[in-house]
Amino acid sequence: MSTRLNAPLTGVHILEFEGIGPGPLAGRMLADLGAQVTVITRPLQGLVAAQLAGSGDNPLHHGKTVQRMDLKQEACRLEALALVAQADALIEGNRPGVMERLGLGPADCARVNPRIVYGRITGWGQNGPLAQSAGHDLNYVALTGVLALSAHRGERPVLPPTVVGDAGGALGLAFGIVSAVLAARTSGQGSVVDAAIVDIVAMMGGIAHWIHDGGQLGTDKPSAFHDSPFYDVYRCADGAYISLGALEPQFYEMLVNKLGLSDVPLGNQYAVEDWPDLKARMTALFLSQPRQHWCTLLEGTDVCFAPVLTLDEAARHPHNVARGILARTPTGQTRSHAAPRFTPLPGVTGP
Repeated sequence: MSTRLNAPLTGVHILEFEGIGPGPLAGRMLADLGAQVTVITRPLQGLVAAQLAGSGDNPLHHGKTVQRMDLKQEACRLEALALVAQADALIEGNRPGVMERLGLGPADCARVNPRIVYGRITGWGQNGPLAQSAGHDLNYVALTGVLALSAHRGERPVLPPTVVGDAGGALGLAFGIVSAVLAARTSGQGSVVDAAIVDIVAMMGGIAHWIHDGGQLGTDKPSAFHDSPFYDVYRCADGAYISLGALEPQFYEMLVNKLGLSDVPLGNQYAVEDWPDLKARMTALFLSQPRQHWCTLLEGTDVCFAPVLTLDEAARHPHNVARGILARTPTGQTRSHAAPRFTPLPGVTGP
């Protein structure tokens, strides 16, 4: 078995001024990959954090060193600047101008560390008409046009989990910080990373934009992603759900054969006039058996199938267990494995 390299960011020092959501998640991502992350928290837990996450251990503190400071106190501000002087990068997630008013803005930090990478995560960005407005994940996704693409014909858009905006923003911030740290190590010059969630969601929507431009999302034309029988979620006899994504002809052919639909013409996969009848047949078929029946028949084949699992079920699924993707703590919290993963190139030995 090859040696796993789980700490490619070893030696990178990150200072995180704790906010809610994407900033702490970006810090957790960097810590999972080996960065040394020190998080400065407020003296008291914020109301929103307490309401949404409860009073238990904060999983976004995992792998970090936590220091409580009241940054409105001059002694704490100076202590924070001393940490900035030793850091490669910092993370902050306040509204534009807040860190400047605290005396911890980019100019203040550059004076003690000209190589610092100043990572800023906001919803709307550091400038623009909405920069000073409050918002949350749902709002940022809505403004990019991506939320509208989730709407089935005539229905309201589907509310996404915070993965789309907040977690997407966190990933974009982490990517930006690593890129800027690489540049700073070459040039000796730090930079400000303006990680606006609205920017990052729009960028991540590149594939959706391409499909939309081709008439397959968010138009009046029948869409493979909303109207076809081979790309959908189906309810089973036990009330559980399964998902199908057989977009390619070879996968569709296998799906039709495994479902015993011998009268369905294989060459007519994209004959949109046939979709309603076939979707009705498949809806009835999946409703005739519990989810496990369909898992036994379809999982692990090339029909592009997966059961729709709860978080508890996902932590127990054999594939996720084999990869260690999700784990449950003794107190019942869900923990995810660091991603992506790193292994040495085959045949290459270390120094």
